[in-house]
Amino acid sequence: MAKEYILKYLPLFERDLAGARDYIAETLQNPAASARLVDEAEKAILKRLFNPESFQRYHSVKDRKQPYYTIYVKNYTVFYVVIGNIMEVRRFILSRRDMTRLV
Repeated sequence: MAKEYILKYLPLFERDLAGARDYIAETLQNPAASARLVDEAEKAILKRLFNPESFQRYHSVKDRKQPYYTIYVKNYTVFYVVIGNIMEVRRFILSRRDMTRLV
């Protein structure tokens, strides 16, 4: 029987996603693209929930208690960890940013 995982979003992830959504919708004046980005992120995260530990780990320069995993959504990277049966989604960051300082 497959292990079932519980999905948990950290407030930092929610702020990251809201910032990207608002920037695309308001600054770039493209609310349709903003909505698509949020939808695609949600779908990718939910798809990963079925087996979150079966993907390659993110090699962080920091020593971490739990390894990070990534999901790529358009020009963004979703970072999450698995703690027991919880898939904890932590960040939503523009992929061209310097990840070593952010995660």
